[in-house]
Amino acid sequence: MEKQINEKPALLIIDMLKDDFDDKHHFPITPFARKIIAPINAMIGAFRKENWPIVFPSDAFHEDDFFFKGRMKPHSLAGTTGAEVIDELDRKEEDFWLPKPRFSAFFKTGLEDWLREKGVTLCAVAGIATNFCVLTTVMDAICHDFKVVLLEDCTAAFPEETHQHILNIYRRNPLDPLLRVATSAELTADLTGEK
Repeated sequence: MEKQINEKPALLIIDMLKDDFDDKHHFPITPFARKIIAPINAMIGAFRKENWPIVFPSDAFHEDDFFFKGRMKPHSLAGTTGAEVIDELDRKEEDFWLPKPRFSAFFKTGLEDWLREKGVTLCAVAGIATNFCVLTTVMDAICHDFKVVLLEDCTAAFPEETHQHILNIYRRNPLDPLLRVATSAELTADLTGEK
């Protein structure tokens, strides 16, 4: 990968929320989501070291939301404990917690303006689920003229084959290098110039 030392990145950690990790919900993604906590925390540490912005876009749904009229059960409801970021992640007061009403972190949240104010040019996207909220955020980032990296070892979906399928679709795409897939180690080396 080419070095992108001149980029100003932000780390977007999508929907690592208490409801998604609560065994009472029986979400099949939960075991896969647990496996990405350590890599996300390592990425947070790398971003803190460089003083780059860290954002926690978090589902903040309402019980009568349109998409709960399908098979999806209400969860991560605005103002509830279940919509809070899990304690296992290294979230600090200075990080930007961003409740979001729909899947994408850009949908009616003001995220684009916040990133522009910080001078951000590249969004590194982590969290769950690769095929829903992560992917819609990745697509909206590129549609808002941000370069974007889908972090393969910091994202998860159920089943694992779905996660890998999404990654494989975007490993080679006509938008590369504006939209690319990379590991957290590859991106860190790419941004800092360190191996």
